[in-house]
Amino acid sequence: MRGWRSAMRLALDLGARAPSWGDVPIGAVLLGPDGSVVSSAANERERTGDPTAHAEVLAIRRGAERMRTLTDEGWRLSGCTLVVTLEPCTMCAGAIVAARVPRLVFGAFDPKAGAVASLWDVVRDPRLNHRVEVVSGVMATESAALLSGFFGERR
Repeated sequence: MRGWRSAMRLALDLGARAPSWGDVPIGAVLLGPDGSVVSSAANERERTGDPTAHAEVLAIRRGAERMRTLTDEGWRLSGCTLVVTLEPCTMCAGAIVAARVPRLVFGAFDPKAGAVASLWDVVRDPRLNHRVEVVSGVMATESAALLSGFFGERR
């Protein structure tokens, strides 16, 4: 699985920090073409008051900034892999396509808002100009447990 578990472990660790600032525990790690960590993030919507501050969007923004300094690809995240603990929503799936991320690895499925497999399949829609390879279910049990624990404490 080309190191997906170690990257997912990092995403889970990042996600686990988000509840300390009131956010849903979702983490994302952007790997470069060589497998090194380019950027990472956890949800920061509550922390920043920004409804677009999902872990995926933050990792993509930070990754694009860093990749601009390392390559001549500009904003395109060619050769990168985004690893995230939860199936992305429509906003995040759209950002993945727009950034030309070629591969997405995610943990738990999101039956309420998932836009990669559960409700929609934005990242592989043949009508779009870019399609993403998807690897799902990596450490899904651990990812789901992190979310269940968070929401269980709030009920």
